[in-house]
Amino acid sequence: MAFSSAQPPYLNPSVPFQGTILGGLQDGLQIIIKGAVLSSSGSRFSVNFQTGSDEKDIAFHFNPRFEEGGYVVCNTKQKGSWGPEERKMQMPFQKGQPFEICVLVQSPDFKVAVNGSHFLQYSHRVPFHRVDTISVQGALRLYSIEFQQNSGAAPVQPVFSTVHFSQPARLPPKPKGRRPKPPDIWSVNSAPIGQTIIHTMHSTPGWVFPNPTIPPMVYSSPSPTYLVPYFTAIPGGLYPSKSIIVSGTILPNAQRFHINLRSGSDIAFHLNPRFNENTVVRNTQINGSWGSEERWLPGKMPFNRGQNFLVQILCESLCFRVAVNNQHLCEYNHRLKNLPAINNLEVAGDIQLTHVQA
Repeated sequence: MAFSSAQPPYLNPSVPFQGTILGGLQDGLQIIIKGAVLSSSGSRFSVNFQTGSDEKDIAFHFNPRFEEGGYVVCNTKQKGSWGPEERKMQMPFQKGQPFEICVLVQSPDFKVAVNGSHFLQYSHRVPFHRVDTISVQGALRLYSIEFQQNSGAAPVQPVFSTVHFSQPARLPPKPKGRRPKPPDIWSVNSAPIGQTIIHTMHSTPGWVFPNPTIPPMVYSSPSPTYLVPYFTAIPGGLYPSKSIIVSGTILPNAQRFHINLRSGSDIAFHLNPRFNENTVVRNTQINGSWGSEERWLPGKMPFNRGQNFLVQILCESLCFRVAVNNQHLCEYNHRLKNLPAINNLEVAGDIQLTHVQA
């Protein structure tokens, strides 16, 4: 399954927000919503996939509510009238914390992942191709709304499948006994819609949504989108299969820049191209002290002054794997083992930053 940019993202939009979905919803389209729940304002928020701007026809209403212990309501509105609610009595969001919602459109239903894990599925009650608008409102701050389109029907490939690594991936040891089935990343157990007003939806344990590789500069714009130094949260922190993507342009007189994956005041992974030394330094800083540097490169310096670049960092269980411009650069074994605590990204130095996917 290959993914491409379906339309440019909405970046830092104000709330309430309403935006057009170019071409409407299509089978295979993924909508990725990043933001943070406000800590003190209001007790609920909603994401609506609707027809037009008047909110009379909403194909999918996704509505987390921080009431009665927390739950999520899903529903459909037709000609101004709501249908029966479907409720999941579980709250994956926390007040004051960042989040990432990924909605995958498929012919039978919407599939929703929150912070990297499958959360629910919602069967279509109206034809999804009628949807041409997304609206977001309530007690939250929006960072971005991104669109990725499945451009083929081939089976899902592992993250970084387009990157050519210099050595084979080291997979975790296979458990002894019965051979497990290959994972189907977007597969969940389908269940019919209940006829009652309240219907509890079940998630599939261990299901994780993909972080697909994107081509360089896919969201680039004529003017810089991100100010440097740039700092953002990584919703849910890191976990195996999570990828971080940073692209931009290196300034003509650049001396160095860095990408830091941070855990509080510590830096779990410091990626630091240095043009005056013609190398890329990797390191970790714990309690204010740097560890031993790693400088070895498999080939020539992959970054060039005045040129565009694309850095992809894939988190695996034992290490980070780094690719530059779709070519494997290095592996870096984890020195900080608590991956979910690595939940902030920092980019700084002599570059113009054009896209970040965290």
